[in-house]
Amino acid sequence: MKYSDQQLVQKLSDFRKLPRETEWLEFKEAKRTFYFQELGKYFSALSNEAQLQSVDCGWLILGVENKNKKIVGTAYRQGCSIDGLKHDIAQHVTGNISFIEIYELTLPEGRVLMFQIPPAPEGIPIAWQGHFYGRDGESLV
Repeated sequence: MKYSDQQLVQKLSDFRKLPRETEWLEFKEAKRTFYFQELGKYFSALSNEAQLQSVDCGWLILGVENKNKKIVGTAYRQGCSIDGLKHDIAQHVTGNISFIEIYELTLPEGRVLMFQIPPAPEGIPIAWQGHFYGRDGESLV
């Protein structure tokens, strides 16, 4: 399912109202950049946790502070193709899977990127460069 901007704004609002991050939801400021290796690790962890938590997808959201969930905006890959990340991630992930979608929202508070991550197939954990990641509460492990 592809979300409209209005649906994404509502989804972001709902996520920000949660008391904390979940195993399948991660906020990152990423005001200027976000390392590709970290993106891959979070892809693995959020995909695996989405499957374990029986949710339809995981979410990595850049441009939002973790602690108070304030939108701060991100310049990550601004002016560059975001869709190229789908191919780049697939090259290093189990089964060559990739993001369901990468959404870019331009809000009054700043630019937000929302990475929609598929759940791992049942019984097949997703590895990033041969390592399997998960979450312990809000921590990447």
